Amino acid sequence: MSGASGTPYAAAVLRGLIAAGESVDLVVSRASRLTLLDETGIAYRDAHWREDLAAWLARGADGDPGAFDVDVAGADLRHWAAGDLAAGPSSGSYPAKGMLIVPASTACVAGVALGLSKDLLQRAASVVLKERRPLVVAVRETPLNGQTLRHLVALDEAGAVVLPASPAFYAGATHIQDLVDFVAGRVLDAAGVPHRLYRRWKGELGGSRKD
Repeated sequence: MSGASGTPYAAAVLRGLIAAGESVDLVVSRASRLTLLDETGIAYRDAHWREDLAAWLARGADGDPGAFDVDVAGADLRHWAAGDLAAGPSSGSYPAKGMLIVPASTACVAGVALGLSKDLLQRAASVVLKERRPLVVAVRETPLNGQTLRHLVALDEAGAVVLPASPAFYAGATHIQDLVDFVAGRVLDAAGVPHRLYRRWKGELGGSRKD
């Protein structure tokens, strides 16, 4: 999780991963902690990460603090400090299916595209690319300048999936959470993780208006 606006996207993806029974290595960058505090009022602390994560994942995109019931204590989760460059995900020998960066800031995109390793998030992304594992980059910024577009093309050429946080409306969204879940569902689709976060297109016009 990088410092771009869009913490509800990250929460929805995490809930989806937990619901699917996936093992999760969580890296929350320093900048993203400021964004999380600003957007939700929740402080994410290394020493109390499970409690803080539980409070965050229970929160809906509309700010409802009790919108979701997530078993964080029973989930297969591991937290790594963003400054820990000796962490498991910093090595190619550490077992991992891939990596999801949600949301991805333009600074994060630039760092990964250039192969920098200024923090664990960038280092882990570089490892995933060199090991030819799936990397999904959910960029959350608008408008995009030429420099960022070139970085995104470089990531695409390196094998990453560039997935803008761009909600669709054909799924019949009636609530802000529906729009958030659509993007989260597309991220999970790109990673091959099963979910039921949004209504899929079935080739029928007006299908989103039917039960």
